[in-house]
Amino acid sequence: MTRTTSAVARALERIGRLDPALHAFIEVWPDEALAREREAVARRLPLDGLPFAVKGPSGIRSFAARRLIAAGGSPVGATSVPGPGTHWQTWGLGAHGRTVNPWRADRTPGGSSAGSAVAVATGMAELATGSDGAGSVRIPAAWCGVFGLKTTNGLLPSPDRSGLASAGVLARSAAAAEPYLRHVLGGGGGPDVAPALPLPLSPPVPLSLPLPAVYSEDLGFAEVDPEVAAVVRAAVDRLVAAGTVRLLGCDAALLDPVGAWTAVRGGSPDDPEAVRVRRTNDERLDALLAGGALLLTPVTPNRPHGHEGPGDLYSTALTWAFNLSGHPAASLPAGFTGDGCPVGIQLAAARGADVRLLAAARAVEDALPAAPVPPAAGRAAG
Repeated sequence: MTRTTSAVARALERIGRLDPALHAFIEVWPDEALAREREAVARRLPLDGLPFAVKGPSGIRSFAARRLIAAGGSPVGATSVPGPGTHWQTWGLGAHGRTVNPWRADRTPGGSSAGSAVAVATGMAELATGSDGAGSVRIPAAWCGVFGLKTTNGLLPSPDRSGLASAGVLARSAAAAEPYLRHVLGGGGGPDVAPALPLPLSPPVPLSLPLPAVYSEDLGFAEVDPEVAAVVRAAVDRLVAAGTVRLLGCDAALLDPVGAWTAVRGGSPDDPEAVRVRRTNDERLDALLAGGALLLTPVTPNRPHGHEGPGDLYSTALTWAFNLSGHPAASLPAGFTGDGCPVGIQLAAARGADVRLLAAARAVEDALPAAPVPPAAGRAAG
């Protein structure tokens, strides 16, 4: 492997060429990344210098980043998150400006793992770390047309005292996310190491198709853009026709978690109404997901909004229920609205079933059309 043909060198070249327009990074570490790659190759570490990005200024110190580096990954830089004073629902702020959606520059990529999603979508990193307290991995994954996974709450260390945020990963596909689960969730000793899961993931966990699944357009309370709903419903129909999923004759009618999420985030987890909503939704989700069933929904009720913000609409309406309940959930590309905006389909599974969820996501991915390259990356590459 040489400096000019290595995976890290290619990633750095794309960062230099694309990021001045996309603003996905707040810092880039070319010398360190190339040095780590050379060391990984020389030591024959399993990730062989795989270039990855970390979320935000503290991302390099995260548990996931440390595990990936130990396995031979090469962090190329830190990605954008919402800037000071920016409303948490909105966008990222890169080193030289607001982070833009690689499909439509007039739209946000989502947040808060904004730059991580853009970096992965445009090939500036092969995978990226993220964290998800209300949908912060799944929403940008959906709006940038990539794969995003929120792990089971509590499975990995989190600095979030509320317990709502969980570590996650963004990658071009579910298959490309496997190194994260293999090396970050695989156990391996030390006081801060997560519990071991049934890894390695190669070959993937065997599944028996069709997978039992429940589809809900709105989880019983959300107002969903009809075109977004139609894109996801068409993807579900395709999965049924392909024999990938078998829809069960039940519905997911949850209570709107907005008040409960706000109470927990605000330090009042014992608020009586919050306790009631969480208990009710936990019982309903546990019943739905029993026996290995999946829950399928749109990731967001809306398409990517403009850089001025979402207004009164909660882009998190369909994601934050799983931060309260702790279930793992993933976003996969489902298609596009007529104005060229990516739409994501959300898969949720039982707590602790992260490995099985990834295997299910791979099966779903195989049955749906491959996600194309975003225009921003395609034009620059040409």
